Amino acid sequence: MAILNLLAMGSLGIIVFQDFKERQVLWFLFPLTAFLLGALHVVQVGDWNLFAYHCILNGTVVTGMITLVWLYTTAIAKKEFLGHSIGLGDLLFFYALALGFPTLSFIVLFTGALLFSLLAYLIIKNRLPIKTVPLAGLMSLFVIAVLCCHLILKSTPWYGY
Repeated sequence: MAILNLLAMGSLGIIVFQDFKERQVLWFLFPLTAFLLGALHVVQVGDWNLFAYHCILNGTVVTGMITLVWLYTTAIAKKEFLGHSIGLGDLLFFYALALGFPTLSFIVLFTGALLFSLLAYLIIKNRLPIKTVPLAGLMSLFVIAVLCCHLILKSTPWYGY
């Protein structure tokens, strides 16, 4: 399990690096990350049916959130959604993350990662050469920290809910 955790952190680390460097992440990193986080989730939960249930609920939460942002962006803000308000890599990362944790933990981690990304961007935005938000990279950094704590402390209950 530690190897799987380290592989997931490595994949997330590459996403961080590429998103900060070019604001473009190689497409295959999202399915790889989804696979590694999903495998870690299955190993921790130990039940394929429960894993599938969590994935369906998490995917529904992500889809609902994306739909609300799309409606706001196109109907109220009158802006282009994909490529202007949010990147495709960010959306793919949301779904990859949805496979990694039970629903309650996912909602807490997703919200925490978004808040962390907002605060981190406000702090570092003047130092970035490209003035867009590296959302997938910042969220990946947050998830790396969570996985690191889980690996080191072995007592964090991320998979208990």
